[in-house]
Amino acid sequence: MHPYVSFINPTRLPAPNGFTHVAVAPVDRLIVVSGQVAYASDGSIVGKGDLAAQTRQVFENLATALEAAGSALTYAVKLNYFVRDLTEEAVATIRRVRAPYLDAGQPPASTLVGVAALAKPDLLLEVECLALLPPQYPSE
Repeated sequence: MHPYVSFINPTRLPAPNGFTHVAVAPVDRLIVVSGQVAYASDGSIVGKGDLAAQTRQVFENLATALEAAGSALTYAVKLNYFVRDLTEEAVATIRRVRAPYLDAGQPPASTLVGVAALAKPDLLLEVECLALLPPQYPSE
């Protein structure tokens, strides 16, 4: 899927569950997306108190941001998750909801961090993304 990206899972590290340990990519094709939260286009918060609904909105927002840059979530190489009130159940919910958005065969490298709070009290999740321009998109 990514002809110029190497996804590496060293055998001396534990087998990853839903992420890749290392993604090596050319920097001249890099897209950096600010942390996205569960804001609707009108600025309201989607899914107050509902992590699944907020996760869907976060990934829709990431998809919109990447589309505006000429890319898509299939070209994500690194995701950073910030989760309020982190539990095993929350991780399972995020993994289940994000599955349709990511390439299961080559999931991006990722970091997941539990946090005490996000920018607004009703926000439960924020996700940053590093992605690449697809091969057909010219780099400068």
